[in-house]
Amino acid sequence: MGQHGPPGFGEPGSIAIDVRGLSRKFGSFLAVDDVSFSVRQGEIFGFLGSNGAGKSTTIRMLCGLLRPTSGTAIVGGVDVALDPEGVKRRIGYMSQKFSLYELLTVDENIRFFGGIYGLSGEQFESRRRFIIEMAGLHGRETTRASQLPGGWRQRLALGCAILHEPSIVFLDEPTGGVDPLSRRRFWDLIGDLSERGVTVLVTTHYLDEAEHCHRLAIIQTGRLAALGTANELKQVFASRPIVEIHASRPVEAMRVLDGLPEVEKTSLFGTSVHAVARSPQTSPAMLGDALRHAGITVESVGLVSPSLEDVFLDVVERAEVPA
Repeated sequence: MGQHGPPGFGEPGSIAIDVRGLSRKFGSFLAVDDVSFSVRQGEIFGFLGSNGAGKSTTIRMLCGLLRPTSGTAIVGGVDVALDPEGVKRRIGYMSQKFSLYELLTVDENIRFFGGIYGLSGEQFESRRRFIIEMAGLHGRETTRASQLPGGWRQRLALGCAILHEPSIVFLDEPTGGVDPLSRRRFWDLIGDLSERGVTVLVTTHYLDEAEHCHRLAIIQTGRLAALGTANELKQVFASRPIVEIHASRPVEAMRVLDGLPEVEKTSLFGTSVHAVARSPQTSPAMLGDALRHAGITVESVGLVSPSLEDVFLDVVERAEVPA
């Protein structure tokens, strides 16, 4: 991958993105509030949050598309506030909306973005061959982008974003509306980029995807609510066991469980109920007995490991509680 930053930048383990006290106001509305984190070169860093939490605003600032109100962000060795154009030259960016020209063919899109990035001759042809192979688009070079299935469109968009071999790539909800098989293939490509030393900052609302990230940040109402590896974030439940219950009437089961002093809260997970106990002494059998006593048929009850969805809901709920 190309090296564009100062000496030491781009080396494995070096800091690719360094954010300190970053804030952004729109009038009186504080969209991003004093956010700080860093991302190492080659790391896959997941940025999670509800709609309107501040994810896209933060990414737009890091990409040099939006000027911070206060704080600093150094991306690829460049201050985004002082030299936004310098940042844009060093990164790849894939927006959550389909970011290609739909009336152009696959090949025409690649050539268009190659021209923007100043690629020509053998350098361009080499990158063009790489993108076609990476996206699995052999034989479809003359197909219009609008006629490609969703998964191929997203892989082509990723290919155009990394055509100029950036060391840092921002992916904003890259797999929205894509089928599960195509999502898995896309994440294989993200893993390949990381192994090549590319830093990837990705936002996603698919929490199963977030398990692929080396570290995660959860942003809520513009503030950083949690930061760490998936396993580190799951430690929020270290002393609060999660009991999964499959019952005949899940909504009624939640009402009964919410009335127990041993239960902190409940939530629906598909057809099952997750109950967060207030202490490790609360056993699944105890909750099962309480439900049966209330006339609810219990098909199964047992402890489960916390998922990132459990973590996300817990962190968001805590962040919303006034201090």
